[in-house]
Amino acid sequence: MLIKCPDDIIPSEITSQDLYLRRRDFIKTGVGLFGMAGLGATGLLASSPALAAPKPTPPFSTARKSAFSTADESLTSYQDVSRYNNYYEFGTSKADPSRYADALQTRPWTVTIDGMVKQAKTLSIDDVLKAAPLEERIYRMRCVEGWSMVIPWIGLPLAALLKQVEPLGSAKYVEFYTAVQPDNMPGVRRRVLDWPYIEGLRIDEAMHPLTIMAVGLYGEALPNQNGAPMRLVVPWKYGFKGAKSIVRIRFTDKEPRTSWMKAGPTEYGFYSNVNPEVDHPRWSQAKERRIGDVLKRPTLMFNGYADQVASLYSGMNLKINF
Repeated sequence: MLIKCPDDIIPSEITSQDLYLRRRDFIKTGVGLFGMAGLGATGLLASSPALAAPKPTPPFSTARKSAFSTADESLTSYQDVSRYNNYYEFGTSKADPSRYADALQTRPWTVTIDGMVKQAKTLSIDDVLKAAPLEERIYRMRCVEGWSMVIPWIGLPLAALLKQVEPLGSAKYVEFYTAVQPDNMPGVRRRVLDWPYIEGLRIDEAMHPLTIMAVGLYGEALPNQNGAPMRLVVPWKYGFKGAKSIVRIRFTDKEPRTSWMKAGPTEYGFYSNVNPEVDHPRWSQAKERRIGDVLKRPTLMFNGYADQVASLYSGMNLKINF
């Protein structure tokens, strides 16, 4: 059952950063470990690498609230957000990411930004976290499969990262490459897709204020199964455009051929904007099922962000440029 959260309560008001940090300290103590084991907290104790090298805890829970947030819809529960998702590097079942992603190695982590730029850079995840103030962005997320969520992401504008390398005027697109860890990702040992996972945006889409690099959700660091330590979020596009666990960002003058375009060119286009008037070849996109709800609801053009992004596609035939 979906636990509805009032719209006026943000994650930082539910669990403070101080309490979250003290919880980690408690777990580290012998008494804490004994007590948790007695309560059957196997999920916390099962991954010894996580206990040996805990992730740094930046101020996710104190991220400032953004004016770009969706304010009129209830949040999807943390349990559903973290346990029902696609991350094919770990398997094709919705439950596979939460089962297997603990093995994902997220420290140390770097992302290289290169291609048609004045000065290529390789940034650590800590550099990324310092690139701009973190914000809470409550966004709708619409999957091409016909289901949707409302997620309180923590992140920073992607533009804050991209401007650091000074893209050349001849660059027109931004290409994203994700991590491939065969020993830790059982899915990459199968040829479900052509690895690494590649996604792409036009530069104006990448620089748009709504586009963020997410590093957390629900006031905490991003869970591995949701694309830790950094993932792309473009709320007016279908969810598969949100590349997870990004290791390289490349500027180019050619439209990237993305992973899903390679897998199904007649089904998955480069733009992949949420559009109720353009059906997937095998199902309608007119309605969606919000996770936790019973009845379907109408799908909104550009996932409800038309006022902010429709001008990006002025004059384009969106049925051809799907």
